[in-house]
Amino acid sequence: MYKVRFILLLALSLLIASCGNNATQPTVAASLKSSTPTIQKPAPPAAETQIPTEVFLPPTAHPTLAAGEWQDLPIVPAISDTVIEIYRHGLELGNDPNAFSKVGDCQTSTDFFLVDFDHEDRYNLGEYTNLQPTIDHYQGSFSRQSLAVKDGFNVAAVLSPLRADPKLCEKGETPLACEIRLNHPSVVLISMETNFNSQTAAKYGSYMRKIVEYSISQGVVPILATKADNLEGNHSINAKIAEIASDYDVPLWNFWAAVHDLPNNGFDLGLNDGFHLSLGKNYYFDDPANMERAWPVRNLTALQVLDAVRSKINK
Repeated sequence: MYKVRFILLLALSLLIASCGNNATQPTVAASLKSSTPTIQKPAPPAAETQIPTEVFLPPTAHPTLAAGEWQDLPIVPAISDTVIEIYRHGLELGNDPNAFSKVGDCQTSTDFFLVDFDHEDRYNLGEYTNLQPTIDHYQGSFSRQSLAVKDGFNVAAVLSPLRADPKLCEKGETPLACEIRLNHPSVVLISMETNFNSQTAAKYGSYMRKIVEYSISQGVVPILATKADNLEGNHSINAKIAEIASDYDVPLWNFWAAVHDLPNNGFDLGLNDGFHLSLGKNYYFDDPANMERAWPVRNLTALQVLDAVRSKINK
C-alpha cells in the first residue's frame, strides 16, 4: 500500500440524466405494482468536492483490460489481498466490521434493492442458504437509508456538498463523506445504473475514481458494479468501471453479466426502454421462472459479492 498525495483543483459541473422520483417504492416481496424508477431531469451544478490530500491507496500495477474483456469477467469476483489491507486500515480508523453502505441512484435507493434481507419473512434463500451468515453479519445495513443514495444521484452528485442532506451532514460535506462519517461502514457498494447525460466515459471515470479514492482513504472497501443498461450506446461506461476496479484492485460486481442473458437482457418487457429491470420476488431464489427476472438476480448476486468480501476479510 502506498500513500499518494492528491491536490484536486477541478470544479465539478454536474450534468445528470438520472432516474426516479422521491416517492417511496413498495418492497418487491410485498407488491409488484408499477412503482419502478423513472428518468429524472438533470440536477443543479455540483460544487467542488472534498477529497483528502493523503489517500491510502494500493499499488496500481495491474494488467490493463483488453477491449471488451470486462464482459467476460465473473459476476462474483475473486477478492484480492488489497481488500484485506483496506479493511484493516478501516478498523484502525474505527469502522464497523458489521456495516456496509450503499452509493447509488434510483436502482439503489428503491426498496426493491436488498431491503428484504433485513426482514426474515420477506426472503427465501432456497439453495443459497450458505449466504445466511452474511445476512446475519450485515443485519441492519440492507434497509439503511444511505445518505449517499437518492433518486437523481450520479457519480458527480455524491461528490457535491450541494446534494448533501443539510439536516444530517456538516457544512461543506459531500453525501459520500457524510454517509461514511455517520455509518462507519467497512464496505461500500457503489452502483450507478444510469448513463451520464451523454458525457464521456472518461468524465464518468474521473468522478468514479474520486469516489473510490475517498472510500479507500477512509478504510472502506469499495465494491464497484457494472450497470445493466447501455444507454450510452457503446458500453464505454461499464468498460471504465471495470478498468477502475482493476486499477485499484477492488471488487467488481459484474451485474451486466448476471442479467445480459436473461429475457430481454433483464429489462422490463412492458416498458421495454432498455433501463427498467424486470421484477421478481425474493421469496423464490430457487424458482427458475422467477430467476429469469432481473431484480431477484440483482439482489442475489449483490448478496453473493458481499459474502465473498466478508469471507475474505474474516479469514
